[in-house]
Amino acid sequence: MSQTQHLRDDYKRFQAITTRWHDNDIYGHVNNVTYYSYFDSAVNSYLIEEGGLDIHGGDVVGFVVSSSCDYFASIAFPERIELGMRVGKLGNSSVQYELAVFKEGEEQACAAGRFIHVFVDRESNRPVPIPAELRAALEAILV
Repeated sequence: MSQTQHLRDDYKRFQAITTRWHDNDIYGHVNNVTYYSYFDSAVNSYLIEEGGLDIHGGDVVGFVVSSSCDYFASIAFPERIELGMRVGKLGNSSVQYELAVFKEGEEQACAAGRFIHVFVDRESNRPVPIPAELRAALEAILV
């Protein structure tokens, strides 16, 4: 994956995040697994705020079924970052998010990843169609 494919203008929504002390690993940069936490936080904040997702009592929940990340440049504590987000694919019960980590104000991403949510019934854990309010929020950032 070429870094030039991951520019700020390619993303539709941004979530500001401040790195935390415990994000750094022994090598002095944010550990690779922490990026997945950033992705999850950005997506779920968006789904709660814009899509009306009720993570505690709603009938529908999103399960991550696949994820990946490519790294281009290090970030470290203390650093302010911005998570770029867009939807690459939107199905009946699933969505593929495409995300990128940018140092505050920078044009090229330090990392880029994706993950897939499958929306399921909370009780049965069986896939269900994405509810209308969530679908509308996802369509708003679809590329």
